[in-house]
Amino acid sequence: MNLLIARISVSIAGLASLLIFTWPLFITVEEQNEALLAQTVFIILMPLVLILVLIEFATGDISSKHLALLGVLIALNSVIRLLGAGTAGIETAFFLIILGAFVFGSGFGFILGASSILVSALITGGIGPWLPFQMMGAALVGLGAGLIPQTKTAWLQKLLLITYAIFSSFTYGALMTMWNWPYLAGTGTQLSYVAGDNITANLSRFIQYEVVTGGLVWDLGRAITTSVLLLLTGSALIATLKRAATRAGVGREL
Repeated sequence: MNLLIARISVSIAGLASLLIFTWPLFITVEEQNEALLAQTVFIILMPLVLILVLIEFATGDISSKHLALLGVLIALNSVIRLLGAGTAGIETAFFLIILGAFVFGSGFGFILGASSILVSALITGGIGPWLPFQMMGAALVGLGAGLIPQTKTAWLQKLLLITYAIFSSFTYGALMTMWNWPYLAGTGTQLSYVAGDNITANLSRFIQYEVVTGGLVWDLGRAITTSVLLLLTGSALIATLKRAATRAGVGREL
């Protein structure tokens, strides 16, 4: 029963996060003030999403060692992110989020992703309207990584992780562009968001906007960086994290 509640809470958190990013496809706004109000409402919902994930932890048998592992990985990844932080498409934080979620599960990965971005932003002063969306984007990366099947074949496992890294890198980039696409693209162009238009038409314009503005090229840098780091460190870090999980008496549930 507790596991079911945990899965439901994480699923709700993931769905809510996706809705936060894709609001231009579902909310009709005619004026800029209405658009700002819509975004504000969704941003207020973000703490509620995190509370849902904390419920997932509260429903299980979570020890202080488990929380300590989470804290250590958050601190470590916050520092690692300083080496890239998205500069020129280089993102060094995703590989540890993926590995942590792969070993400990989706709920763990969701909080690891969101908290890593928050702490690194506090360290560097990179706080702005983009921060909540970066947190949710990284949280979704962690949530998805916890769903990667575990295999006993080393090369297949690495292939699955790298494939997911590429997919999540491009997905993260697209989501980060979509939430403020109506503002960046302006109005009256072929690439602009059109209030009240159907989802298919707006989505088509958004994809064209991604291609024209070079967003895919930027995301390629993120995908390459994450894949290379997984290739170089994946096996060793997975083994280390699994040993830590065994000693702490915790493991992957979701």
